[in-house]
Amino acid sequence: MADFPSKVTTETSSTPAQSSQQGGNSLQGITASITNIMNMSFIRSIPAILMMVEICLGLLHWALIASAPYTWIPAYGWVMFVAVTLWILTTILFFMILFGAQQKLTFIPWPLAVMVYNAAATVLYLTAFLTNAATVHPYNYFYFFERLAAAAFFGAVVTVAYGASAFFSYLDWKGDGGHFATNTVPT
Repeated sequence: MADFPSKVTTETSSTPAQSSQQGGNSLQGITASITNIMNMSFIRSIPAILMMVEICLGLLHWALIASAPYTWIPAYGWVMFVAVTLWILTTILFFMILFGAQQKLTFIPWPLAVMVYNAAATVLYLTAFLTNAATVHPYNYFYFFERLAAAAFFGAVVTVAYGASAFFSYLDWKGDGGHFATNTVPT
């Protein structure tokens, strides 16, 4: 028993009577519990705004390509793969950060992981944008030319957004000191 720590703290959960006083099953209680779970300071940050831009414009990018017969030129398969895959992964990452998964998954070096993800996404989206822009010309006389040209524009904007995200995640990582286990070391 000599190894037992001198200070022990315990936390208890609220009783059902307390939770019914806080709102129970009402809409007010549900919204209060959701906002307690969400990281509201993240929503107002520049990385979150950039992620929302990446999600919205990335969706628009691949929807414009999907609305055209992109299978006529095989290069659009790469563009669709990159656009849809990064759209799904960015959406998942956004919600993981929004709902505080980094506090629950402490074994992941989050600043480094987000920086590597954004840097890889920038490179992949750059190749997809260049492929998209280079293959718009053969469709010049078809009715869906405007969709592919607009998709090339939005691909460029999403590439810049991923680049800015990579920059800000690099700053976050360097502000962290670059240590892998900063969040996992107990104090």
